Amino acid sequence: MKFGIIRERKNPPDRRVVLSPKACQKVLKTYPQAEIIVEPSPIRAYDDDSYKQAGMVVADKMDECDVLLGVKEVPIEALIPNKKYFFFSHTIKKQPYNRNLLRAVLDKNIELYDHEVITNTKEQRLVAFGRYAGIVGAYNGFRAYGLKYGLYELPKANDLPDQAALISELKKIKLPNIKVLLTGRGRVGNGAREMLDGMEMRRVNVTEYLEEDFNEPVYCQIDAGEYNKRKDGVRGNKADFFAHPEEYKSNFFRFAKVSDLYIAGHFYGQGAPYLYTREDAKHPDFKIKVVADISCDIDGPVASTIKPSTIADPIYGYDPETEEETDYKKESAIAVMAVDNLPCELPRDASEGFGEAFIKNVIPAFFNNDKDGVLQRARMTRHGQLTKRYSYLEDYVS
Repeated sequence: MKFGIIRERKNPPDRRVVLSPKACQKVLKTYPQAEIIVEPSPIRAYDDDSYKQAGMVVADKMDECDVLLGVKEVPIEALIPNKKYFFFSHTIKKQPYNRNLLRAVLDKNIELYDHEVITNTKEQRLVAFGRYAGIVGAYNGFRAYGLKYGLYELPKANDLPDQAALISELKKIKLPNIKVLLTGRGRVGNGAREMLDGMEMRRVNVTEYLEEDFNEPVYCQIDAGEYNKRKDGVRGNKADFFAHPEEYKSNFFRFAKVSDLYIAGHFYGQGAPYLYTREDAKHPDFKIKVVADISCDIDGPVASTIKPSTIADPIYGYDPETEEETDYKKESAIAVMAVDNLPCELPRDASEGFGEAFIKNVIPAFFNNDKDGVLQRARMTRHGQLTKRYSYLEDYVS
């Protein structure tokens, strides 16, 4: 089995990689029958020499490989026919901007495996960058807070080497006695929590957060059960909420009345209530003035997120009255950080974490006859057709 690490060609450039030099060594040590060729790249977080020093072949020989591993979408003109490809295709939700990419995959008889649908038998994702989105998103939230109020200036996450350096910077800042709200307890939410704990911010429970005042900054981490409630007044729970989101309404406003900085790390499902609406943001009791929206659903559950922002220009202002973009430093504005590719700012950490999961959960499937069905579940196309599991995309590509 010959694996190729492809060069990322999407713009803006993405420096992440599925397998770091160390990860490649681990694959070859565990599976002597495997081979890895690395396509040269001028932008990768690990340069070509790092792979050569690790004993890898670095060459323009992707056409010799059986399986090609990438992170972001491969431009149509760069797709090699009749290969197996792994990358985030951003097509499983029928995203209109990638319709032609999936068509090209079918035309070129490519077997496409999307990282987003690599799951176990319980349908839980096995490889993801979510933790790193949470780590960088939380850091960027505090950076936005300092810039909005002119309190301090943190360097961009992009200019720092790793998570430890981010935490070190956060420990240097002096925050007023603010309340920080964090939604979500999945990979993203818990990644953000690592940062809050790393900077030694005190954590409080929901009752304390809503009812008490503190003489130090504090944070509270909540999940769907705490910011939603059943419309009929019956006591709900998280499982019931995910099964019947339409039966619920938002209970978020009580948090909005006491929070200064909001870090959105939740998963938002179709049909669920919005956390706060544009009308909510107009209310005189709405206190949130800085939002780090890691989830980044545009015109969705976090009403102030009206567009994604970029690593180059990460913060914009939302004017609750006009519902339009404004200068984020204006007193009435909500400062919004909604970068939609946050893990790119920590490419080495993100690549190492992703690679560990890929080696543990995906690579064995190539050598054990896919006994757990990992490849079968993630295979979107085969023999120029959509596989049965993804046949719902038929109208999207036709």
